[in-house]
Amino acid sequence: MKRWVWIVSITIFVLICGAGGVAYYVYSTVKETAEQMYIPVKANKPVYVSQDTTVKPKTEPVAVEKLEPFSVLVMGVDEREHDRGRSDTIIVVSVNPNKPSMVMFNLPRDTRTEIVGHHTVDKMNHAYAFGGVEMALATVEKFLDMPIDYVVKINMEGFVQLVDLVGGVEVENPFAFNQEGVHFNKGTLKLDGEHALLYTRMRYDDPRGDKGRNDRQRQVLLKLMNTAMQWGSIDRIPGILKALGRNVKTNITFDEMKYMYKNYLPAFNSIDTTEVQGTGTRINNIYYYLVNDKERKRLHDLLKSNQ
Repeated sequence: MKRWVWIVSITIFVLICGAGGVAYYVYSTVKETAEQMYIPVKANKPVYVSQDTTVKPKTEPVAVEKLEPFSVLVMGVDEREHDRGRSDTIIVVSVNPNKPSMVMFNLPRDTRTEIVGHHTVDKMNHAYAFGGVEMALATVEKFLDMPIDYVVKINMEGFVQLVDLVGGVEVENPFAFNQEGVHFNKGTLKLDGEHALLYTRMRYDDPRGDKGRNDRQRQVLLKLMNTAMQWGSIDRIPGILKALGRNVKTNITFDEMKYMYKNYLPAFNSIDTTEVQGTGTRINNIYYYLVNDKERKRLHDLLKSNQ
């Protein structure tokens, strides 16, 4: 299911914030990259109003200069030439700089839900294929009954390149295993982009299955985030910015990036992650992941508690 790509999604979100921080040193290059990434998503869709009357409707942009909490939909998209692709990874992130805290969870791409604007019930990842960023965002908002402020769309081909650009990641492997012809020893490993990808994809030889794979994903994520936030030597910045410009689209503006970097980063030191609970089933011989109303409310309340 390519669930490993959530690593890339969150890391690039951190890199976007970091771009605002290095702006003081390479201002014009960063500004040009930010403008290349920018898409006016909210301008193309109605502002979502939650059915929960205790959730304040957001009819205005987030005032990051006033340290308002915000939420982000991060999508990893497998795009090809002449093919929009589907959102293989769907992540929701909530950041509150005042606590400070961050909430993060992955919405399984096979989740069965209403596709807003398409008048169908289908897999959640089909929303992007049917209607792009706007339809995907509206669908996730309806599913969670929460408005979402920002969106970050990543073309997943940039993963290997970004890991290499930050100089690789160091991980602690709990047991030895083989993945696609590559052997990973137990203990401390320094992984380049290709090997980091293989490391996070292994599942079948793990006694904990998907849960073990998720642990490796989180491990690589944290290492990559820490490395990315340091930005390495100044000579790496142009390559990182070039990779971001090619592979990322977002409605976070350049000025917002700068405020996020200056004031929101402490929230990344307190990350609360959760797994979406549900059951797999087949309907008309198609696999779906079913999430009941109780679980959807739990996710809704989790986001609301971080506002």
